Order: sequence, then C-alpha cells, then structure tokens
Amino acid sequence: MMLSHNFSVSRRDSLKRLGAAGLGVLGASAGAQDTWPNKPIRWIVPFAPGGTSSIVARTVAAELTKQMGVSFVIDNKGGGGGVPAMQELLRAPADGYTIIMSHIGLMAVNPLIYPDSGYDVNKDFVPVTLLSRVPSLFVVNKDVPVTDLKSFIAYARARPGRLNYASAGNASAGHLAIEALKLKTGMFITHIPYRGTGPALTDVLAGRIEFFSAGTPALLPHIKSGMLRCLAVGTPTRIPVLPDVPTVAESGYPGFETVQWYGMTARAGTPTAIINRLQQECAKAMRAPEVIAKYEAESALPGGGPPAEYGAFIAREQERWKEVVIKGQVKPG
Repeated sequence: MMLSHNFSVSRRDSLKRLGAAGLGVLGASAGAQDTWPNKPIRWIVPFAPGGTSSIVARTVAAELTKQMGVSFVIDNKGGGGGVPAMQELLRAPADGYTIIMSHIGLMAVNPLIYPDSGYDVNKDFVPVTLLSRVPSLFVVNKDVPVTDLKSFIAYARARPGRLNYASAGNASAGHLAIEALKLKTGMFITHIPYRGTGPALTDVLAGRIEFFSAGTPALLPHIKSGMLRCLAVGTPTRIPVLPDVPTVAESGYPGFETVQWYGMTARAGTPTAIINRLQQECAKAMRAPEVIAKYEAESALPGGGPPAEYGAFIAREQERWKEVVIKGQVKPG
C-alpha cells in the first residue's frame, strides 16, 4: 500500500511556490477586505491542547496576529472525532471570524465513518490553505523492551491483543498511521482513543500505553529526554532532526509512507476576498523567520498555497485513505 504524500519536496521548492501563490489576488475583491478583520478571529482546533495541531496553530496564529493586527484566538474543542468542532463552525456566521484547523481525519476520513454528521465537508466548508506537513513518528515508552520497529513487531506478535496503542482520537492522524502500519505488518495491537495528543501522550509517558504515533512537534522533546524511544519515521526518507532513526520502508516494509498534515478551513459562503486574504497572510507567515525556524527544527514542510491547491490535495487524500478505513475497520468511537 502506497501512502505517498510527496514529502520529499524540498523546503526551498515549497517556499518558492507559496511565495508565488501569495501574489496577485489581493486586489480582486478589495471591498470586503477593507473592513475585515476588525475583531479577533476564533480558530477552532478539534483536539485537546498539547498536540501537533495546537502547536502548528499557535505558531501560525502568532504570526497572523502580528501581521493582521487582530488576535487569532485558539479554541480547543476535542472529542467526537472532530465532528462537534465542525458542527460548531457550521453554526457560526460565514464572515471569516471563525475558522478551523483541518486535518486528515476531519476532511478525508470522517466522511466515511460519520455519514450522519449533519454536514458535507466538500459542500459546507471551503479550503483556505495547507499549513504544514509533519513527519509521523512511531514511538514506544522507554520501558518497552524493544530497540527498533522489527523487534517491536516481533514483540507484539508474540503477545497478540495484549499491547495497546494510543491515539488522539478516532480518525486522528496517529490512529490512521498505526492502522496503516498494522495492515502492512499484520500485527494485532489494541486501539485506545483519547481526546487529543496531550492526554494520550500522558499515558504513554507513564507507561500505561506501549505504542503511539504522532508528529514531530509533540514527540521530539520526549524523544530527546529519553522518555520515549522512536522506532521509525513514516516519511520516505530519514528526517534531519532524527538522522539515526530508519524509515518504516527501510525497516522491511517498502512503499509505506504516512505524514500528518494540517490546514485552514472556513465555512462555505465566506466571501472569496476574505478566503484569499487569509491564504495570502498564511503564505506570508510561512516566510517569517520564526515559523521557518520552528518548522526546520521539526523537519516539517510549509504550506501556504492557494485554496484550489489545498482543495485538490484534500480530494486526493479522501481517495487515498479509503483502503485503510475499510480494511482497518476504522469506526467512530
């Protein structure tokens, strides 16, 4: 199974593309932009605090606040696979003052596992821009007696159903990454969903859960401290911040690839001028020294491209993850 996200695109190429995308459309609908924004913008993050989504949101929000002169207020709304958070956005006015941090679960998987959510992600919401692609890491608590992915898989196979893995919730990026790994390796390990990466990580660090997958922003500090052991990365090539950690593909499972991604989405009906302004400001934020430094420290790739590009990316992801959802029997919690 090939879960390719073209993660090997260089940071230089990404920045070049988003720089070009940030030009040219600002003057198209200036009227709506003359008065917007004039009050704080609420940015819903559909997870509890402490995870990669919150870290990406805070990093970008700090720059947007400086650039636009109004506060971007992070509002963590975890639980329910992100459905309640999307429903909350749907109830808000389509005026650009409420947006959401969109990700693989909300946009690509929930339509398959929550058919009665009360909304259509492709009709009721509009893409603004992709913000970040983040390496997926596969880690164990330091006390699990394994040293690499091969030894963990052998350890799990010798204890079918007795080991647990945590996730930030059903259809979260970490949930899907491990389900994809299970399909590839044939191991049997039980899923324990939480309301976000933060709560899940607490139990992994305490040794109550053996296995976990999340992005570099949330896990790197604990890997560096020795509390977690990184067994493999989901990218097609090794990442600069963990050069000694092999990829899953290198570990005996060629073709395996999975990364986390995060973007900005608004309600359908939001004026095009506002959507374009948000995208351009995000593209500008991607070029800020603080964001560049943060992303490079986590081997993350910047987004910032136009709404149509993000929309096309989401469509590809919706098609790509059907196999994992169906074969892995991913269900609502």
